[in-house]
Amino acid sequence: MSWASSNAPLVVRGFQCGWYGSSRRGPLRAHDFKEIIGQIKNETKKPWGVNIPLNNPRAPELLDIAHAARIPVMVASQGGPRGELARFRAIGTKWLHVVASAEHAKKAEAAGVDVLVVDGAEAGGHPPASEVGTIVLVRRVIKATKLAGGGERGIADGAGIAALLALGADAVQLGTRFIATHEASVHENYKRAVLAADVDATALVGPAALPIRQAEERVFQEIPGGNKIGREQRGARVPLRGRQPEAGRARGRRGMGKVEAGQSAGLVDEILPAAEVMRRLVASSRPRGRGSARYD
Repeated sequence: MSWASSNAPLVVRGFQCGWYGSSRRGPLRAHDFKEIIGQIKNETKKPWGVNIPLNNPRAPELLDIAHAARIPVMVASQGGPRGELARFRAIGTKWLHVVASAEHAKKAEAAGVDVLVVDGAEAGGHPPASEVGTIVLVRRVIKATKLAGGGERGIADGAGIAALLALGADAVQLGTRFIATHEASVHENYKRAVLAADVDATALVGPAALPIRQAEERVFQEIPGGNKIGREQRGARVPLRGRQPEAGRARGRRGMGKVEAGQSAGLVDEILPAAEVMRRLVASSRPRGRGSARYD
């Protein structure tokens, strides 16, 4: 959700519609990050949060900004929380930690986080290198820990929400579905790329330790062997060792960046106001009729 939720409107709209939203730090500069936090604080009194990858070189500076703003909720990923928890707990911040394995979940629980968010292989952005899907991973983490938790990724409609709640999750976090909203701060071409992608039109690209799932394949046509990367191995892990410079130059020539999206892009077929997305999610997460186990 880098850039898509790296703004105030999508987060604030969430509170108005009944869901909790967090601003994704993305590649924001520190002063932009501080400005967005100020906008959110001015527009809502409800709990809100920010999402900061702890392995980012600028994480210490961004964490200081978040702490100074006394953020109600921290969503952290890609690193251990132990070194930061105490000072955020001291100001009353709730800490949600994204995990991609039972091992990570147990370590985060031992460190003292409040909630676990389980990140499955369907995820856009950085899914787990293990490629274990959300359904299996959520169940594994629930069995391994005692914390409240939520499933993440691979979910774009009410049926998916109902499925994860049935697995034992306390909540569900959606990402890709909210890229295709009016409030998402990405280019319209990005949103249309999400609509155009089917469930098998994404690929895990990059090193095995931290792959990136993305939907935009055309960029790889300008890389040696790009057709194989972009089309022949659609849906597969695609190593880019030695090809990163070519990928970067190709994106630059096309005036575009990575179109990160999860497999759930194939379940998204409209660009809607965030409020309408939320209304449909709630309505479609309820059984169709009395005694029915089917969902819209």
